[in-house]
Amino acid sequence: MKWLKRCKQSSEFGIDVSTVRCISAASSAAIDEAAQALVSGSLLGLPTETVYGLAADANNAAAVAAIFAAKGRPADHPLIVHVAPQPNREAWNTMLAALCDEVPAMAWPLITAFWPGPLTLILPRRPSVCSAAAGGQRTVGVRCPSHPVAQAVLKAAATLGVMGAAAPSANRFGRVSPTTAAHVVGEFEGRALDAPLLVLDGGDCDVGIESTIVDVCGPKPVLLRPGHITADEIAAVTGLEVLGVQKHSPQVSGSLASHYAPEARVHLCDVQTLQNSMATLSSESVRSHAVYATPALLKTLPVGLMTREMAADPEVCAHDLFAALRALDATGVDHIWVEAPPVGLRWDGVRDRLKRASAPLPTQPAGKARHAP
Repeated sequence: MKWLKRCKQSSEFGIDVSTVRCISAASSAAIDEAAQALVSGSLLGLPTETVYGLAADANNAAAVAAIFAAKGRPADHPLIVHVAPQPNREAWNTMLAALCDEVPAMAWPLITAFWPGPLTLILPRRPSVCSAAAGGQRTVGVRCPSHPVAQAVLKAAATLGVMGAAAPSANRFGRVSPTTAAHVVGEFEGRALDAPLLVLDGGDCDVGIESTIVDVCGPKPVLLRPGHITADEIAAVTGLEVLGVQKHSPQVSGSLASHYAPEARVHLCDVQTLQNSMATLSSESVRSHAVYATPALLKTLPVGLMTREMAADPEVCAHDLFAALRALDATGVDHIWVEAPPVGLRWDGVRDRLKRASAPLPTQPAGKARHAP
């Protein structure tokens, strides 16, 4: 199987880093160990098709608290609950009944079309379950991942009584999401954690950005976070107009103005602005700047800049985005300049992540790097 080959090629076997351990997902024993980690209240670095998640039993308040503590994430910022795939609507209805008061009618065509896959649905939560994971809100985000490793772990955990795994991206809060197991280990190695962390190496993530989030609790679907699945696809499946974020929309993952940010200051700008900015750099200051842009633009820039090519295809760009930002940030530059992606629905997920990555923190002046030069 494709994922099994990737696990064997990419895994760092048996690495113990403080309370962090990374193992290959390429065996049934590893899947069983990962499921047991969820049952025991430990944290799990879980590969999905979008990004790696920092997972724990969604109905275990102490384990969920360990997620918030590890990430440095506010406890009222809700987590998405990942669930195992089901064979038919009847089975889905039974499983979702454990999490939700009801499944709105418009949710069913979306479940049929896009689950398993990179779509999170905001559903009315049963008051007795997953309160900590939902940040105390009356709704809960639910997703069924398509990654075979995630599915195998969730199925195994479900047989042991875990209804779902709360799993935000496995990085410190507000920083660049991880798309490899090594990214996850790098985020948490040497850091004090409230629970052991087992990282399950399932290879690189295929999609590369987080799931599309849609609220289906009202009369029309509301797009709360763009992603791989577009508003047009949601409208085509439901037959309903897709609304943008509403005044009373629930808070969801990845909704802060500043998010997905590396240590370096990210500047998102058009081609002309980027070229003009690079032309003013001295031979000395050029060393503290990097550029992520299309090949045509990179050819026009001064020699000596650290660069990374941006793909012309939105799906390829999404797959590469977070890894590219991490790679440029690892060079120690203070500024990362990014060419603004084209206009269009297929680019909305990438554009959203880059806008949030480039937004200044509340206490940070717009032109200042996020760490000292």
